[in-house]
Amino acid sequence: MKDTKKTRPSREGARLARSSSLSSLSRVMKILLNPGGCPWDRRQTHSTLLKYLHEEAFEVDSAVRRKDWDNLREELGDVLLQVVFHSELARRAGTFTLADVVRTVNAKMVRRHPHVFGGGKLSTSAQVLKQCAKIKKAEKEKLSRKGKKA
Repeated sequence: MKDTKKTRPSREGARLARSSSLSSLSRVMKILLNPGGCPWDRRQTHSTLLKYLHEEAFEVDSAVRRKDWDNLREELGDVLLQVVFHSELARRAGTFTLADVVRTVNAKMVRRHPHVFGGGKLSTSAQVLKQCAKIKKAEKEKLSRKGKKA
């Protein structure tokens, strides 16, 4: 086993460590899962990662309650890592990609905010919640007709 305590990152590793782009995080995950990558990461599945996703969500909750914004930044990064990890596993299985996840959430946010993106106006949070409930209900009905889960 190679001793890695004093090893400096490769040029690519150093560049990736400084990057703030989502594509760099995706690249890090691909490298970790590639042959020669991390043995632990390579053994993970969607199911084995669930406990980490739950743990990270709890840590986000805790940081917010403590108003520890530095820790919140770190914990949100850990949640984002879980999203990227699951997305890369799915990409390798041919199920979906990180781009599909982003596209899906973008479409959902635009669809559920017609008062912002569709020209209509709502003036209270109560109105927004009522409209959102109607939109969600219609989405679920549409999916159930197609035999899919919302």
